[in-house]
Formats: sequence, structure tokens, C-alpha cells
Amino acid sequence: MEVNNMSVISMKQLLEAGVHFGHQTRRWNPKMAPYIYTERNGIYIIDLQKSVGKVDEAYKAVSDIAADGGTILFVGTKKQAQEAIKAEAERCGMYFVNERWLGGMLTNFKTIQSRIDRLKEIETMSQDGTFDVLPKKEVIALKKEWDKLERNLGGIKDMKRLPDAIFIVDPKKEHICVQEAHTLGIPLIGIVDTNCDPEELDYVIPGNDDAIRAVKLIVSKMADAVIEAKQGEVLEGAMEIEIPAQAFETEAVEA
Repeated sequence: MEVNNMSVISMKQLLEAGVHFGHQTRRWNPKMAPYIYTERNGIYIIDLQKSVGKVDEAYKAVSDIAADGGTILFVGTKKQAQEAIKAEAERCGMYFVNERWLGGMLTNFKTIQSRIDRLKEIETMSQDGTFDVLPKKEVIALKKEWDKLERNLGGIKDMKRLPDAIFIVDPKKEHICVQEAHTLGIPLIGIVDTNCDPEELDYVIPGNDDAIRAVKLIVSKMADAVIEAKQGEVLEGAMEIEIPAQAFETEAVEA
């Protein structure tokens, strides 16, 4: 397997993070066949040469959107993705949803905005001394409401309009988000494991969506794309490398 040495990610990085491990062969979507390299011990092995190229395509798409002043919404509510989605979105100054996708977050954005207004209202109350004069029981109730709103909406509380694109981890898990994006014509970019339908996304990155390291690596590259576009910096190209045969003997990561 050969890779253009100007790729933004190397096969070695993907390999070390376990990006090549797919799901068990009985849990697959036949549409992912073009991205599967082989099968080992009942687990599909993803073709990392394809993944490298697809990361490049997604990177360019994200970079172009950010360079035009567009916004990216990072979405990943499964446990393996939550930390990386929040950290990387914040690092590149974009928005995120990492706890729960509320139905209508996109298609009923005005209603969601009213909940965000409520979140900001309670935040202001905590800062302007209102909490100090309210009964303790009422303050406890407000803090509970605040915590719930912050968890669900904190990552989009400064998002004034619909995003120009969405980066998603596991479209099967985030099917409601995918449906809403399709309804509104918002481009989708994301990590797609062997059990997903790649046709649901505009830019597909074939990879393991169940390993924390694998998810973090790819999400971080998308954040890099935003930062590069904003700063006009050119990140150093990845090194060319071949996959060693013993990599396929590594214990598979299972959901």
C-alpha cells in the first residue's frame, strides 16, 4: 500500500490508533465493501489506504468551509467520542453536541434557541447576585435546570445560525442528526465503521468508531483543518509507510 507523502495523516498513525478494526463480519453493511481490506478472525479490517485518502478529502472540505467563514458542528454522543468531540471543537473554536441529540436541534432551531436563551438567563442569574436573594430551594432547582441545559446545549449556545457542515462520529448512532441534516441540505462529514451506510454522508472516513484513540485521532485532524484555514498555516505532511502484517493479529476492538 502506498500513500501520497503529502497526506495530512499517516498510515502509521491510523494503524497505531486501531482505526483499521471494523465490526464483526456478521454486523456489517454491504455498502462498506469497497473500504474493507480483508477479514481476520471474524473481524473486518478496514483498508487504511482508502482511509488516508478519505481523510484528505474530508480535511480539504472542512478547511474550505472554515476558510470561507463557515461553521462546523461536531457531533458524537457515544461514550468513546464525547471527550474528543468537546475538546477538539473547543480547540478550533467550533460548536459541538456530545451528550444527547435533541430532536429538532436543526429542523426546529428556533425552539432550540429559546432553550439556549433560558440557559443564558440562568447563567446571568448566577452572576448578577440573583441566586443570593432567592430561596435556597429555588436556587437548587435552577442549578439542576442549568446543569441539564448546559450538558445538552452548552456546545451550541453561541451558534447563531445553522452550521454550514456537520462532522459526525457514527452516523448509525446519530441517525436523527443525519435525517435532520438531509432535510435541510447540510453537508455531512464523518467516521463510518463497517456497520454503517456510507451513502448517508457527503464525505466518508472509513474507520473504527468504537476506539477512543481512533476517534480522537480523526476528530483532531478535522479540528486541525479548521485551525489551518483560520491561520493560513500549512501542516507538515505525513510520512509514507506500509502496514506490517502483524498489525492484523492485534486484538480487535469491539463495540
